Amino acid sequence: MTTSQIRQSFLDYFASKGCHIIPSAPLVPKDDPTVLFNIAGMQPIVPYLKGRPHPAGTRLANSQKCVRTSDLEEVGDSSHLTFFEMLGHWSLGDYYKKEALEWIWEWLTAPEYLGLESSKLYATVYQGDKQIPRDDQSIGIWQEIFNDQGLSSEVGKRILTLGREDNWWEIPGAEQSPAGPDSEIFYYLGEQANPVFDPEDPDFIEICNSVFMAYQKTPDGYQDLVKKNVDFGGGLERIAMVKQGKDSVYGIDIFVEIDRAIQAIATKDDLRARRIISDHIRTATMMVGDGVVPDNNGAGYVLRRLVRRALREADRIGIDSQLIDQLVPVVIHLYQDAYQNLAQDKDQIIKVLSKEERLFRATLKKGIRLFHKEVQQKLTGEQAFKLFDTYGFPLELSLEEAKRLGLSISKDLDQEFAQSMSEQRERSRTANKGVFKGGLIDHSPKVIRYHTATHILYRALRNILGDHVVQRGSNITAERTRFDFSHQGKLTDRQISQIEQMVNQTIEAGLPVSYQVMPTEQAFEQGALGAFGDRYDDQVKVYQIGEDSNPYSLEICGGPHVENTIEVGKFKIVKEQASSAGVRRIKAVIED
Repeated sequence: MTTSQIRQSFLDYFASKGCHIIPSAPLVPKDDPTVLFNIAGMQPIVPYLKGRPHPAGTRLANSQKCVRTSDLEEVGDSSHLTFFEMLGHWSLGDYYKKEALEWIWEWLTAPEYLGLESSKLYATVYQGDKQIPRDDQSIGIWQEIFNDQGLSSEVGKRILTLGREDNWWEIPGAEQSPAGPDSEIFYYLGEQANPVFDPEDPDFIEICNSVFMAYQKTPDGYQDLVKKNVDFGGGLERIAMVKQGKDSVYGIDIFVEIDRAIQAIATKDDLRARRIISDHIRTATMMVGDGVVPDNNGAGYVLRRLVRRALREADRIGIDSQLIDQLVPVVIHLYQDAYQNLAQDKDQIIKVLSKEERLFRATLKKGIRLFHKEVQQKLTGEQAFKLFDTYGFPLELSLEEAKRLGLSISKDLDQEFAQSMSEQRERSRTANKGVFKGGLIDHSPKVIRYHTATHILYRALRNILGDHVVQRGSNITAERTRFDFSHQGKLTDRQISQIEQMVNQTIEAGLPVSYQVMPTEQAFEQGALGAFGDRYDDQVKVYQIGEDSNPYSLEICGGPHVENTIEVGKFKIVKEQASSAGVRRIKAVIED
């Protein structure tokens, strides 16, 4: 069975048991700010496990897309992945332990479904403690199941009882939470006859888990729930590994197809590198398909880091171009039946990731060369910051390169990096006082005109290119303005022309320039922009260009400015270039 067939078999089976098949929630949760991604199959179901009625009823099932990056450094071994699917079925006060355990056993072992060898399956249950008794009900159900198969059902051999760390579930850290024992199913990968069941033995792999939510955790202890829930989760990739007779998740059909595409364009062989590329590109494709875009913060930063790590590994095995163009279509083809949005958005997904590849490859080649020049025996925070600040080489890649070369790493690297960042910001504040604040290099009429022109330019950039544009620095003199801003990719001639035209139209419109002093919080509530990295007092000046009813721009700034835009003069962009990774720079002059 292919991975896709296993997924469909699960959904068909539980649909036959009255479960409503619900779609996978997006990777980025909408109502949970505590995590960047859905990290477990049950995560989107938690509100309903707490008692909220689900519109689809009391029996549910799906295959949920998940991302975990806590074990990122382990990706490439036999079992760790960043993206994975969790097969899940849920009872919201409906069926309970007997149905849940008997049904999953039937799906796993019946010839018309997965047909796994029953003698290779083992179970764990909750052993109990002073607060909650042993889960004898689950033990009894497992004994019936194993006895029916002619297998020993002795507790301590095929059935193990384990403590809270292994066989208990509740929301971590929550004072109030549904809670209960769980029962895990393990599959034996080895060849030994009648082995001793040891969950710590790598030959025994957990493939699924049924949580029985029988209690409500409160500050005063545990209370019985009137309506008891079932939460089942099974790792699709692990189940596919077992069904397909592989000793690694990277041996299943999905990864074989992606790996075949990698080997077709690689000139060197490195199994771990190929696995990392397969995993990261698969995850990146799923992320962009769910609306994530590369960024320096949040989910976008995780996406960017995964793409960069994949490209670093690709570079090592001789793939120096078009990694995205070659692999993303393969991933989409493998998943388009289950997640139709991937096929619908194929061109956009490739466009977003290809752009990130082009941008980073330039940084990567230069950065690796400069790393070898700057770092000899030991990587320090100061060196890592110089590579980041001057050349756009990410900190995580400096760390990875140091580890790869066997170099020592300063134990205070994070602190040294942060100190260098702080010192750089202070130097920037001292040297570039014209960054939308009081204290310009001087208050000559030409500098003031350039200062106002820079404000107009900033708004034009956001109007033409989009609200992702954020000021990253500026330097204003009596001869020119230089403005750095976040944006991926070189501006086209048309974009430059549009920006220049908008600035000049605003100047020629003769808009009034005024300011108000107001609380900083109020300024941001009104939509005022602030300078990147600046910290503000409780009261700030907010400069406005245009009439109150429809201002052209609104920014926090110390001034001074011209009183009317007509005073600025004719604005001309003379150069547009890269400043650092993901940052562009415009130089412009004013003609009288």
